[in-house]
Amino acid sequence: MKILWLTNIPSPYRVSFFNELGKYCSLTVLFEKQSSVERDESWKKFNTEHFTSIFLKGKSVGVAEAFCPEVLQYLHKNVYDHIVVTNFSDPTGMLAITMLRIKNIPYIVESDGGFAGNGKGMKEKIKSWILSGACKYFSTAEIHDKYYLTYGAKKFELVRYPFTSLRDEDILSEPVSVAQKEELRKQLRMTEKKIILAVGQFIPRKGYDLLIQAMAQLEKEIGCYIIGGNPTQEYIELVDTYGLKNVHFLNFKTKNELNKYYMAADIFVHPTREDIWGLVVNEAMAKGLPVITTDRCVAGLELIKNESVGRIVPVENIDLLVKAIKGLIVRECKSENVLSVIRKYTIESMAKRHMEVLVKECEEKE
Repeated sequence: MKILWLTNIPSPYRVSFFNELGKYCSLTVLFEKQSSVERDESWKKFNTEHFTSIFLKGKSVGVAEAFCPEVLQYLHKNVYDHIVVTNFSDPTGMLAITMLRIKNIPYIVESDGGFAGNGKGMKEKIKSWILSGACKYFSTAEIHDKYYLTYGAKKFELVRYPFTSLRDEDILSEPVSVAQKEELRKQLRMTEKKIILAVGQFIPRKGYDLLIQAMAQLEKEIGCYIIGGNPTQEYIELVDTYGLKNVHFLNFKTKNELNKYYMAADIFVHPTREDIWGLVVNEAMAKGLPVITTDRCVAGLELIKNESVGRIVPVENIDLLVKAIKGLIVRECKSENVLSVIRKYTIESMAKRHMEVLVKECEEKE
C-alpha cells in the first residue's frame, strides 16, 4: 500500500508515528518546513528509517507554516492508494486540497484535535469548503468529532484513533512506589509534603498565571514545580506579589530528567486556556499521575472520563481549580487506574489503528 502524507513540520512525535506506520506500508511524507521557529535545533535531527521524507520548497508564512506550490507535483491520480492531509489550515494544505478536489482525487483529513467555531463568516465558510470534501476523517476525541461535523463531515466518515507521543516502553508497567518517590524527591531537592507538576512554555495560553493564583490559596506544604524554560517577568512578579516560596520555575529538561519529575510528583496540573490536544497530559498519565486540566483541553476531555483518573475544571475558574487540587490531595487517585487508561494510547496502537482503517478503505474501493 502506497500512502502520501502532507504535514507541516517533522515534530518528534509525528516522526515516531511515521516510522511505525511505515513498517506496514510504503509511506512518503511531504513537509512544509524543517522546523518551527519556536523549537530548538533538535527538531531538525530525526531518523527516517521506515518512511521517505521530502521537504517542499516554499516561502515561510508563519511559525510552522510555509506556502509550497511544489506540492502540486505530487498530486496525481492512481499513484497513491491514500492521500492524507493534516496541514489543511495552512496555505500549502489548502492549495493541495483545492487541486485534489479539482482532479476528483479522494483525500483523508487528520488533525490532533479541535474546537469548532460557529460556522459563520468567511473564514468559517472556507474551512467548511476545505474539510467537507474529504472521504474520511481521523478524529482523536468526541469533541473533535463535533469539530468535523460542524464543517461538513458525515458521521459515518469519522474514524477515531488513539493520539499520543508515547511508545509502549514509555508507559510504566506498575505504579511508582512510595520509596521510589521519596528517593526521587531527595535527588530533585523537593522539600514539600505534596508536589504539583506542570510542564509547558511560559505563554498566556498555558494558564500558569491561574495556577500561581491558585497556589496562593493552598497550604505552603504543597510545592508547585513548573517546567517551561525561562519565565517572563509577568510570572516572576506574580509569585513575588503573593510571596510564594513554594512555586518553583525550572528550565526545560531532557526526556530522562523530565520522567524523574513526573514520577516524583503527586498531581499534574495543566490549566490551559486552550489546547487542541495537550500531549503533556499523556506524558503525565504514562507515569501514573492523576491530571487536573480544563474543559478547553481535548486530551483531558477524552482521557479523564471520571474522577478515578483526574478532574476537569471550567477554563479560567481559579476557585474550582483550587477545589480540584485540594480534592486530589485529600483523596488520591490510584495510579493503576491512570495507567490502565493511558496504556491504550501508544504510537504502536496509533499506527495499527490507521492501517486497519486504510486497508478497509482500500477493500471498499475494490
